[in-house]
Amino acid sequence: MSLLHVRCTAVQQSAPPLWRSVPPPESQPLPSGRCQPRPSSSHGLRVPCTSLPVTLLRSRRLSSCLCLPLPPAAGWSLPPCRFYPPGRALSTRPGSVCFCRDPRVRTMELEELGIREECGVFGCIASGAWPTQLDVPHVITLGLVGLQHRGQESAGIVTSDGSDVSTYKAHKGMGLVNHVFSEECLKKLNMSNLGIGHTRYSTSGNSALENCQPFVVETLHGKIAVAHNGELVNAARLRKKLMRHGIGLSTSSDSELIIQLLAFTPPMEEDHSADWVARIKNLMNETPTSYSLLIMHNDVIYAVRDPYGNRPLCIGRLIPVSNEERAKNPLETEGWVVSSESCSFLSIGAEYYREVLPGEIVKISRDGVQTLDIVPRYRERDPSAFCIFEYVYFARPDSIFEGQMVYSVRRRCGQQLAIEAPVEADLVSTVPESATPAALGYAEKCGIQYVEVLCKNRYVGRTFIQPNMRLRQLGVAKKFGVLSDNFVGKRIVLIDDSIVRGNTISPIIKLLKDSGAKEVHIRVASPPIRHPCYMGINIPTKEELIANRPEFNDLAGYIGKNIYIEYSANSVVYLSVEGLTSAVREGIKHFKDQQNGFNGTNAYPTSHGHCTACLTGEYPVELEW
Repeated sequence: MSLLHVRCTAVQQSAPPLWRSVPPPESQPLPSGRCQPRPSSSHGLRVPCTSLPVTLLRSRRLSSCLCLPLPPAAGWSLPPCRFYPPGRALSTRPGSVCFCRDPRVRTMELEELGIREECGVFGCIASGAWPTQLDVPHVITLGLVGLQHRGQESAGIVTSDGSDVSTYKAHKGMGLVNHVFSEECLKKLNMSNLGIGHTRYSTSGNSALENCQPFVVETLHGKIAVAHNGELVNAARLRKKLMRHGIGLSTSSDSELIIQLLAFTPPMEEDHSADWVARIKNLMNETPTSYSLLIMHNDVIYAVRDPYGNRPLCIGRLIPVSNEERAKNPLETEGWVVSSESCSFLSIGAEYYREVLPGEIVKISRDGVQTLDIVPRYRERDPSAFCIFEYVYFARPDSIFEGQMVYSVRRRCGQQLAIEAPVEADLVSTVPESATPAALGYAEKCGIQYVEVLCKNRYVGRTFIQPNMRLRQLGVAKKFGVLSDNFVGKRIVLIDDSIVRGNTISPIIKLLKDSGAKEVHIRVASPPIRHPCYMGINIPTKEELIANRPEFNDLAGYIGKNIYIEYSANSVVYLSVEGLTSAVREGIKHFKDQQNGFNGTNAYPTSHGHCTACLTGEYPVELEW
């Protein structure tokens, strides 16, 4: 039986779902175009526009879906769609199975797909005389392992000897960092003095080896390598602009647009010398956000952060491992590292130096760190727009942003949540482990003891869809053990960092009540997510977010009651947007004259800004479609 090819265009988010009724499969695909409301045919297939793949819907790009008709006897015994949880299949008929053609989306899982960070970047350069004794490839690998939570799809490293005619060595692969880089691979990258690395989860571009970073390209003045964290808000326009200039593109990643813009020679540049600062500033003028970049050329690494500072980037100093050597010369520096998060510094023997400021272009060489320029925002009165969910969800708790540790911010979020949503209970606990700081803050503020009620099996991995209902229902039980002696007959306040779709928390409530909990009150240490992100975070479609569904009005009754579970939460309360922003900004330190010889008094505005677009729908820049 032939496949049915349906092509739909995403509609505006404010519009109601539109449906197209498709006749039985024919050999020719249907013409593309905007869906029109039509009555459903008893022989056709109804496809909602709102069920387009996540990354395509939020970009309002065309999407294609393949729908395979099945014998009626098959019913729903097979998964209705590989990429959506039960009840969110593209097909509304039991006799069809829909397969999205977008390869970026992973195999569907029982647990909540939720929101995901996109990338991590890491660079290293040796100080002093070259060739260096510093093992640059191993330093970068360990740095990427520390950033593994930011992307598990692919990893890559490019190293160089730093000579005028640089020899670039690269290795990339799909999978986790430790799987991609064996000792044999790292030996091939050796004899290098500097390098950059990247770990990826795709938000723009297919999940394929060709999109693995860092990208390397030959320019008029030698090779450059680029690693990018973020997502360009005007990628479609830039892609057209480059193609109009005759520049071909070999990948679907927006990061390739960056490297091609850098390779493009500015009109005022002399042929005999490259003005890389001018090229970087030209790139930053072309696209306002969102990016943190590492650019390697000859013997230098340029660290660049977009003018809004949406994605993080910080610098570390490699110090001698021996205490005796550090005591003899406290200022001795073996090298410099730059990373998406400072959490990767400790494992490589580096100390936190400072952040790269919003709009800053930093030159990192064997001689040290130097600020070359700071590019202002399009509208100079605009505040910075650092992603607030780095604090809530993405970053490791031991990372430092804006002069404060993420752990401390999450603890303050818990304290603020206790002020906004107190409840009579016997104990406070958490779903291990990201919400633990918030739970400790909540317990401290309320004066209720913190007790663990769940222990996590660290070796199960993610809970994929199982072939029958019984195994699906046991998914959470495989991931968590229940410490029932701690809570039998007691009222529990369970703290979670976020509830996106509501699929994950439901079986946990059942698990606790089945094990003897008298009451389970859910408190969420972040506001409800209501809007998609267009700046590098893979957030589900607006229609899939629980905060936009009718059930949100009675969330306590909805969470825990679905096709499998008959237990509901006793109450559910989120932290307010105002509560989150106050908890974040309470500990921010202002940076002025930093140790790079640059007077940066205007680098940080007096009032810090944060991007809360996924919570409020107020985006820091105008979006282009």
